Amino acid sequence: MTDSPSTVVVCGASGYIGRYLRHSYEDRGIRVRTVGRGTTSDATWSDHRGLVDVLDGSDLVVNLAGRSVSCRYNKANADEIMSSRIQTTAQLGRALAQVQNPPELWINASTGTIYRDSRDRPMDERSGDIGSGFSVEVARAWERELFDADVAIRKVALRMSIVLGAGGGAINPIIDLARVGLGGTMGDGGQMFSWVHVADVGRILDHLYDNTGISGPVNVATPFPVTNEELMRQVRIALGRSHGLPTPAWLLQFGARVIRTEAELVLKSRWVDPKVLTDSGFEFEHATLNHALADIASETPRGLLPVALG
Repeated sequence: MTDSPSTVVVCGASGYIGRYLRHSYEDRGIRVRTVGRGTTSDATWSDHRGLVDVLDGSDLVVNLAGRSVSCRYNKANADEIMSSRIQTTAQLGRALAQVQNPPELWINASTGTIYRDSRDRPMDERSGDIGSGFSVEVARAWERELFDADVAIRKVALRMSIVLGAGGGAINPIIDLARVGLGGTMGDGGQMFSWVHVADVGRILDHLYDNTGISGPVNVATPFPVTNEELMRQVRIALGRSHGLPTPAWLLQFGARVIRTEAELVLKSRWVDPKVLTDSGFEFEHATLNHALADIASETPRGLLPVALG
């Protein structure tokens, strides 16, 4: 085990996961520097010199910057989703190349959506099949920008699944639909739902920092995903709803338009296997969905279920 980092740079610290990490690090006495678009950050993306200064002397940089994918994929939104990920990663690479005392590890967000729609087997980092479509192209470009950066720093791409946790965050379209009575099976209900608890995300970052032999893509998901049918059953319990109308694919397409998102977010079967993590000895604190939801409900007023998209 290595020592914990003394200074961590968090890019995209205003989002749900970023806020959680910042508070978690600060509670442990770890200094946190932030990079964002607002004046409250220690550096902004528009200030290259300031970005270099913030990165200099840090031990770990975690880049979570990127526009939410919970929106309609019209041209304007699609362009912003892509550019907000590619440009910030490129800017980090250019800045890190000029840092006198670089961090030991650069962790950059990615997404488990990079894999194909899978119902036949889980997708791990070595044997998983890369999918197709807009969200996959975003993920591929995002990771390419990270790994092509010409810096001698260990790099990890976090292929994040859906992140669950209490205390706020973007409300997942699944929860929105359940709250308006559409909390039954979505589509045929057989699509897999890979997820991870936000507390385990923090623990995973510690594990990656400690295990210096890990680099490249790392899947961030519990080893125990559930089908959509089981997900919706447990969500109804968490929301205190005894019933929910099933939503066929055509109706879900319509409902997604109403709440201005994409049906792909709930219809695509995401079956993500955290093989790198489990093979390196990581143990999930919140491994099963019922355990995670019970923890969230115990911390959240009125049994609400905030979640964040990974």
